[in-house]
Amino acid sequence: MRKAAGSPGGALDAKVRATAGTALGLALLLTSCGLLPAPSDGTAPPGSQSQGSTATPSTTTPAGSPSEEGTPSSGWKTFTTRDGALAFDYPAGWTVKDPGGALGGDFVDVLNAEGKAMAGLRTNIVTGAECVGKSPYQVYDSEPMVALAEGGGADGGVPRYVFESRGDDADAVATRSTIAAYGITMVPEESGDLACPMFHLFLWPPSGAFFGGTYNPENNATPGDPALPYLEKARLYASTPEYQDVRTMITSLRPGSTSIPSAGTTSGK
Repeated sequence: MRKAAGSPGGALDAKVRATAGTALGLALLLTSCGLLPAPSDGTAPPGSQSQGSTATPSTTTPAGSPSEEGTPSSGWKTFTTRDGALAFDYPAGWTVKDPGGALGGDFVDVLNAEGKAMAGLRTNIVTGAECVGKSPYQVYDSEPMVALAEGGGADGGVPRYVFESRGDDADAVATRSTIAAYGITMVPEESGDLACPMFHLFLWPPSGAFFGGTYNPENNATPGDPALPYLEKARLYASTPEYQDVRTMITSLRPGSTSIPSAGTTSGK
């Protein structure tokens, strides 16, 4: 089963193909509650708990502007990565948690006002993989992210934001073969009834990056009967204010200013 949305992405680079092997590429659905692929320097990824200290927000001039889709209100803030290469906007009531020093890149979680993880940002990630099996899928939302292509991730086409699922189990929770997630991908939209496992990574110097999360009805505020099938709850979540904030935040990701000091910072708007 499938629900199409948005326009196809660009041609797929040889280095970025749909994920291989393991059920739906769970290792590639990076969230603060999940596993991380190994960084390009070969060091082992950290666990789900924070390692190191939490970044202290500072009130400074905003590092950039919101995305053109769903412009955030004046209460939103901006986070800029330690190297100044990327920036994104997030709701004022949410927090950015940056353990720092855990990877050879940035390792950031975004928590909502209740302290629940909404998304994670990871950089310096190896992106190569292959598609070895397909499954039923749905696409709930999709939008090209041209700014990332212009900022250095253009090899292989324009990255796109997507909220999608794989599998067709009727269980009320995610299963080993059925899961939904939102993030940024380099993979063009599928045209048939089956799709390769999700691959929510995009090309970004020096290798690749991730910004997204796995949908969990116990974590992501979802209306309706808790006994509803997991995929139906994912569809309902796509219409919630919380999801719209998540979407606006992720699609606001853009090239930052390399002149920004070498420490993750937040700024009020």
